[in-house]
Amino acid sequence: MMRGAVSTVLVTVMVMILVVLNQIESAIVKKPHRKSCNIYIGNWVYDQSYPLYDSKTCPFIEKQFNCKPNGRLDSEYLKYRWQPSGCNLPRFNGLDFLGRIMRGKKLMFVGDSRSLNQWQSLTCLLHNAAPNANFTLSRSPSGLSVFSFPAYNSSIMFSRNAFLVDIVGAPPNRVMKLDSISSGTLWKTADVLVFNSWHWWLHTGRKQAWDKIQSGRNETVKDMDRLVAYEKAMGTWAKWIDQNIDPSKTKVFFQGRTNGRNKVAKAVALAKRSRL
Repeated sequence: MMRGAVSTVLVTVMVMILVVLNQIESAIVKKPHRKSCNIYIGNWVYDQSYPLYDSKTCPFIEKQFNCKPNGRLDSEYLKYRWQPSGCNLPRFNGLDFLGRIMRGKKLMFVGDSRSLNQWQSLTCLLHNAAPNANFTLSRSPSGLSVFSFPAYNSSIMFSRNAFLVDIVGAPPNRVMKLDSISSGTLWKTADVLVFNSWHWWLHTGRKQAWDKIQSGRNETVKDMDRLVAYEKAMGTWAKWIDQNIDPSKTKVFFQGRTNGRNKVAKAVALAKRSRL
């Protein structure tokens, strides 16, 4: 059992970052005779050499995501790394990641606060690896945050988009359009896309982001089974990816979240199969 209280969200984000970085390296840097390994099967192991960066030295981390200044006293939860059962993950090397993997490229996280966590963690890792390198950080009202290293011509971006499909109008007439994606032009600018969507689909009442749901051109309802709505939206997203993204030029990853019955994974799988 892990020492100290480790939040589920933090563990999930750390796993996602490790997996995504490994996948990106495999996708962008073609290594001959690379031994395959299922990096999803393994355990958390205690490593005294961790963490890979100190949040105190990351000047742009958002206050609400910075545990230590917010009063968390223990630090043992920071000293765990993911250890696959069948291989070893190389220790993250920020300079190598910038210079060899991401030089001249753009990586974009698209999703909710979990994607924001991943974006902030990765930018802090890179800033720690190259503390003297010039960087720019911009945040727009539209929800796009861009962290760039001019010397590497590289950008790590975050686009806040919890549902991936469109929500149009203003309260009390906000309509979620399950068959429509208008933000795709922005996605086309990235070399690597990491999508995430699920958490906000379950909210009701004041936290619900829409007032009506539109499925098809003329079918508008007050609400519907959220898993059904999610599956329809993921089908729209998957169709957009198929029609607009060249897999030989742009790598796409979907970082989902599942409960004990794997409903989210099943919904995404069903959305993909429906197009075959």
